[in-house]
Amino acid sequence: MSTRDAADEEAIESTKAPLLEHLVELRRRIVWSLIAFVLCFILCFAFAKYIYAFLTMPLANALRGQPNDHLIYTALYETFFTYVKVGMFGGLCLAFPVVATQLWLFIAPGLYRNERKAFWPFLIASPVLFLIGGAFVFYIMLPYAIHFFLGYQTAQGPGGLGIQLQAKVSDYLDFVTTLIFAFGLCFQLPVLLSLLGRVGIVSSAQLRSMRRYAIVGLVAVSAIFTPPDPYSMLSLMIPLVGLYEISIWCVWLIERNRAKADAAREKT
Repeated sequence: MSTRDAADEEAIESTKAPLLEHLVELRRRIVWSLIAFVLCFILCFAFAKYIYAFLTMPLANALRGQPNDHLIYTALYETFFTYVKVGMFGGLCLAFPVVATQLWLFIAPGLYRNERKAFWPFLIASPVLFLIGGAFVFYIMLPYAIHFFLGYQTAQGPGGLGIQLQAKVSDYLDFVTTLIFAFGLCFQLPVLLSLLGRVGIVSSAQLRSMRRYAIVGLVAVSAIFTPPDPYSMLSLMIPLVGLYEISIWCVWLIERNRAKADAAREKT
């Protein structure tokens, strides 16, 4: 055992505690996470009207100048609870760094020093990829999807009824937030596969050999998580295929670094 390994073992031994102390520590981390979420929720709820106005920008741009350039609500309490959902959505996003930090502070003492260093890139990459996925759906996919669905409006004809969009505030919020979460989670693919490669469950060779099956699975995921139009499905499928290729490269780098470390350890 090397000196560094012995130091790691000693550090982990010093952090060992009875189960009750671990439960107390877990409760403390959960309490701090809940406090952060509640404070962020209150802040976002105070500005919910402005946050919701920002989320409706793609729809507002598409409906500008039309007689139905507004949202409706059909229940007396609908707008209020929509703003509550906006506050929860914003509070969850704002509190995520604090929640992730509390989770890290709970599990870090049980990890070796090299394991803690190995997890840092994933902790940083996860929120960054989620933001990229959310921005992608909001600025690129959503405007085109809205235009696609607005194309099914029909003008009133002789002896017939026209079809016009009357979007509800709650339905639109659910639609947008679902897409943001779906794209943000799907963009975690490199993090997930890299972690699996890090612990040795998958290899770059396996990922390359499974490429065709993975693409079929990614097509299915894209069809499930996007609206039923070709553009939306392709908007998710193409980035996911690219992220899968990036994942293969990341796992290959992990394997190469592991091989170098093993070779250096054998020399010593």
